Amino acid sequence: MRRFDELFTEADAAFNGKYKNELGKLTGLSKDEIDAVTPGVEDLRVYSILIKVVEKASMENISMTQLAVDIKELGGIAVKIARKIPEFRFFLK
Repeated sequence: MRRFDELFTEADAAFNGKYKNELGKLTGLSKDEIDAVTPGVEDLRVYSILIKVVEKASMENISMTQLAVDIKELGGIAVKIARKIPEFRFFLK
């Protein structure tokens, strides 16, 4: 288990950080909800990266404005997926 200690610490920091509620909702999206945005492998790849971006923002206490910029840089698919989270809709117009 020692080799995974750092990963557990990072996960704890992300899921207890600034965006813990949003991260919980984001990771709770079903494949059908994600496929509704854009079906295929690409949406799952972007979804995975989006989760990592939100985890990092949560751990580092990044502002919502900066998080929105980071999500927009991931592209339209990431923005569409993130908009499924009510707290992100306002910042991702």
